[in-house]
Amino acid sequence: MAYKDEQLSEEKVFKDPVHRYIHVKDRVIWDLIATPEFQRLRRIKQLGTTNLTFHGAEHSRFNHSLGVYEIVRRIIYNFRDRPHWNEEKRLLSLCAALLHDLGHGPFSHSFEKVFKLDHEQFTQDIILGDTYIHDILERVAPGFSQDVADVIAKTYSDQLVVSLISSQIDADRMDYLQRDAYFTGVSYGHFDMERILRVMRPIEDQVVIKATGMHAVEDYIMSRYQMYWQVYFHPVTRSAEVILSKIFKRVRHLYDIGYTFKVAPTHFMSFFKGKADLDAYLKLDEAIVYYYFQVWQDEDDAILSDLCERFMNRRLFKYIEFNPNKQMEAWMELHALFRETGIDPDYYLVVDSSSDLPYDFYRPGEEEERLPIHLLMPTGDLKELSRQSDIVESISGKKRTDHKLYFPMDMLDQADHSETLLRIKNILNGQGAVTDAE
Repeated sequence: MAYKDEQLSEEKVFKDPVHRYIHVKDRVIWDLIATPEFQRLRRIKQLGTTNLTFHGAEHSRFNHSLGVYEIVRRIIYNFRDRPHWNEEKRLLSLCAALLHDLGHGPFSHSFEKVFKLDHEQFTQDIILGDTYIHDILERVAPGFSQDVADVIAKTYSDQLVVSLISSQIDADRMDYLQRDAYFTGVSYGHFDMERILRVMRPIEDQVVIKATGMHAVEDYIMSRYQMYWQVYFHPVTRSAEVILSKIFKRVRHLYDIGYTFKVAPTHFMSFFKGKADLDAYLKLDEAIVYYYFQVWQDEDDAILSDLCERFMNRRLFKYIEFNPNKQMEAWMELHALFRETGIDPDYYLVVDSSSDLPYDFYRPGEEEERLPIHLLMPTGDLKELSRQSDIVESISGKKRTDHKLYFPMDMLDQADHSETLLRIKNILNGQGAVTDAE
C-alpha cells in the first residue's frame, strides 16, 4: 500500500474540550503530528499575552492546529459524494489544515513586527526546508510539500481547497473563535458550528452556504465581531503587547550599539543580524523568551530591566483614549515633557491602534480583495450574504479603529519635576479618563 493511502491499525483520538474528539486515521497525519516541528507548537501560546487579561488563555497553537484539522476532516467527509469535490484532494486538505500555523514564533505578532519577520513565510520554509515535516510530505509524492505550501500561501490552483482554511468562513476561524472563547471564559465566540458544517456545499472555487443556514452564519459573524473587540483587542492585553514589543526593540537597540549583556541574547543573534536562520527560529519558543525576560531584569540597562520586570510581574501601563492624528499638539507636548522628566518616550509613551473589518464583500482593485460568503438559493443561484442579511449588511465594509495612549503612571508619580509632572497630568486628564490596565 502506498504511504499516502496507509491507515493506522486503530484510529487515534485526542480528547478535546471544543470538538470533544479529534480523530486521526491517516498514517501521514499521525507522523506529521509526531515531528519536532509540530510538537514545538505546544510551546507557543495561541493568544500571546491574553493570559494576562483572561487567566485561562493558556492554550497553544498545537491545540488550535489539531482543531482546524478536525473541522476540515468533518467538512470533507460531508463533501465526499458531492459534485465539484475531488476526493483526491482529501489528504492535501488535511495536511494544509494541520500545518497552517507551523511558522508561528513566540508572541508571534510582536516578535515579527520588531524583527520584520513573516510567520507565513516561515511556515513555507519549514514545509519546504530540511525538516522532518518536509521528508514526510515528500514521501506522499514528489512535490506534495510544495502543494501543501501553496494551499497555505493561497496560491494553489484549486481555490476550493484553499477556501477550507482561508476565507471569510473557514476552519481556521471556526476553531479559534470557539477555542479562544472556551479558554478565556467568555460567551461571545460561540455559534452553531454543526449547523454551518451541515449546510456547507462545494462549488468550483469556493465553499458556499445553503440559504437555510443564513442565520447560523449571521451568528458566526457577530461572534467574530464580539471576540475581536472584547478579547483580541482588549486594552489590558494591548498594554502587555506594548511592553513586550518595547522589550524586543530595546534588546535590538542595545545589541546594535555594542552593549555588553550580562546574559547574551544568543537565541536572537541571527534575527539581530537580519539573517533569520530557520534552525534558530525552530529552537525559539516561549519558554526560551521567558528565560531571557527573567534574567534581563538584572541587566544594568535601566530601561530593559524595568520593561522585563513589568512584563514578568504584570505591572502594565495605564491608558487613555487618544488619536495622535487628531491630537497632534498634545502628542508633541507630551513627548517633550516626558524627555524633560527623564522618561524616554520612545519606550514609555506609546500609541497603539487596533482595527478590524468583520465582513466585507468583493471590491475589485482594493488592496485586500475578500471573497464574500455566498448563499446557495433553492433556485441554484448564488447570492452574496450581505444582500440577503440585514444584520450582515449593517456591518459590511465598516472598518472600526480604536486608538489608545499607553504610559507608566507609576513613573510619573515618582518624577522629581513637580511642575512638569503637573503639566503632563493635566494634558492626560484633559484628553480623557486615565484607566488602569487591570
